[in-house]
Amino acid sequence: MAALARQLQRLLWTACKKKEREKEGEEEEEDEEEGRGALDGPRSLLTAPRRAQQPHGGAEASWGLRFGASAAQGWRARMEDAHCTWLSLPGLPPGWALFAVLDGHGGARAARFGARHLPDHVLEELGPEPSEPEGVREALRRAFLSADKRLRSLWPRVETGGSTAVALLVSPRFLYLAHCGDSRAVLSRAGAVAFSTEDHRPLRPRERERIHAAGGTIRRRRVEGSLAVSRALGDFAYKEAPGRPPELQLVSAEPEVAALARQAEDEFMLLASDGVWDTMSGAALAGLVASRLRLGLAPELLCAQLLDTCLCKGSLDNMTCILVCFPGAPRPSEEAIRRELALDAALGRRIAELCASAQEPPSLNTVFRTLASEDIPDLPPGGGLDCKATVIAEAYSQICQVSEECREKGQNGAGKSTPTHLGSALDMET
Repeated sequence: MAALARQLQRLLWTACKKKEREKEGEEEEEDEEEGRGALDGPRSLLTAPRRAQQPHGGAEASWGLRFGASAAQGWRARMEDAHCTWLSLPGLPPGWALFAVLDGHGGARAARFGARHLPDHVLEELGPEPSEPEGVREALRRAFLSADKRLRSLWPRVETGGSTAVALLVSPRFLYLAHCGDSRAVLSRAGAVAFSTEDHRPLRPRERERIHAAGGTIRRRRVEGSLAVSRALGDFAYKEAPGRPPELQLVSAEPEVAALARQAEDEFMLLASDGVWDTMSGAALAGLVASRLRLGLAPELLCAQLLDTCLCKGSLDNMTCILVCFPGAPRPSEEAIRRELALDAALGRRIAELCASAQEPPSLNTVFRTLASEDIPDLPPGGGLDCKATVIAEAYSQICQVSEECREKGQNGAGKSTPTHLGSALDMET
């Protein structure tokens, strides 16, 4: 009966996907227009970062899996990241899940295509009874290549740009990581980094050998002096070497796939686009995530805080992250919560002192720079003072508002106060 139910589920999935494809033509035309615009000129920066996020998450209590995800456009003129999250996979037994982060370049089309269609190709290649682990590793390899082939068939006459990708496939027994490009993943196990992916850069020996064999060159550490990654979906201008299969082109969509046997000590997996890794190492990110989980922060809110921290640290790229928590993830700690509350209170008091001791109210940036020069205990590991930017801004805003009310009362007697509005985030000008 269970097998029959899974088969029915798969049939329903296929029917739904057929309906989606009937609508795909119009959507792809819209993507094509957007893609043309995205290729006009360099990727310029905005005058101010777009910080808005829509964090989301979910959980499957029956097998102890939780996830959170969020994305921020940041300083980039366009949002070219995309992601997908599947806590359960139709047609497969309970305990299978799929998560992926895609980072587009030269437009968002390839990343959006991957987020929308890569799960279809993974399911098609896995079949109803995946053979672990080697059968699944091969299925993921074929899924990336078949998705890339389909992407090429949809836009044969138009430059689509490309997209890096990192995907986590969870089974009850294994964690499978498939990646191409420079979107990364890191696994925390027993309080330490147990595994991390390695970027596909042209100067990696295996990548360099393939590029040269396909007749390509590497200049300025880039494929043909242009592309900084050597594996990606799309980028078909680099996949025209005659007589060579897709996995042996200058740029390949073939993923590197790792199969990690699950252990009770597995805590969490973090997947993110390179805008996150530009500002923090894998070890620093793992430490920050673990410390926030001990505060009881939900995975989706943790992801949002992580992206805010990276923005404050100077990331200029689009940013997307997915946090997948396993049963062994750090649990809330009363001591950790007490220390965090004490830190927030101490920061508030210090900001009040700085504002009170100055003849003219210091700017928020001045306050932040002063705090950064001081030795403040118990700052979040990895994130440091940047992780407390929102707390600092809120405390500063409240103090300035109270000061403004006091000044108005002093000038107008018991008149009605009119507090000024101050931004709740640091001035991020570069």
